[in-house]
Amino acid sequence: MRRGIVHYHRHSAGRQAYRIDADGVSGRLDSPEHVAIEVLLHDVRCDTHATSFATDGIGFVVAPSAEELTAQGWQRGYDAELEALLVRELGAEEVRVFDHTLRVDDPQALRRPARNVHTDFSPRGARERLAMVLGEEQAAIWDAGHYAFVNVWRPVSDVVRSAPLGFVRPRTVEPADWLTLDLIYPDRIGQIMGLVANPDHEWLYRSAMTSDEVVYFNIYDNRGGPPVAHSAIDLLDTGEPSPRKSLESRTVLRYRT
Repeated sequence: MRRGIVHYHRHSAGRQAYRIDADGVSGRLDSPEHVAIEVLLHDVRCDTHATSFATDGIGFVVAPSAEELTAQGWQRGYDAELEALLVRELGAEEVRVFDHTLRVDDPQALRRPARNVHTDFSPRGARERLAMVLGEEQAAIWDAGHYAFVNVWRPVSDVVRSAPLGFVRPRTVEPADWLTLDLIYPDRIGQIMGLVANPDHEWLYRSAMTSDEVVYFNIYDNRGGPPVAHSAIDLLDTGEPSPRKSLESRTVLRYRT
């Protein structure tokens, strides 16, 4: 079993926040305090039955893309692929893809892998983002039924041999392990959920993922499906592989009721 370093959040007396473009400086990020913890990693590639979306909120699948994700004009076709994937895998009635982030593990990169243990939305943050994506009237209709935010992640180009994306199995997380974090932008305030360390947390990842493989994972479910805490992991026994390059796509989907 491999080991890696992850960066947890800490509880504090006051509300914590990330400040994006802090003090009006484009690209400047002020972060709350993190703590580096060494964790054991369970490689689900060695156990094909290690996860279930119904109980763990995580699914791995082989899903090659017909799009060249580093070229121009890929987004429309790739969005259609993701919509079909989530309809097939999760039985979604409708899927909206609303955001793509290309991450490169390089100090000069615009967006690097996120190294804080988190999930992307608090309940309030999810409802606000739903209205941003759909408009308030349509959001109210979805909110009256069953909807969820689900992320889809895949490597781009090279095999991922460093900074893989790891996940905490939800049933090993206690409610007290979560804390609400503000995201303070120049023009709005969002919310995410950070995770504090707990020795009972079970960490999962899939080794040497290729660009033909994706992982889809639950971020927020308005009917109580488990949110999945996740983070890039710094493996302890990695040599000098090429920097990880990956594409994270955020979606919101409506289930049949």
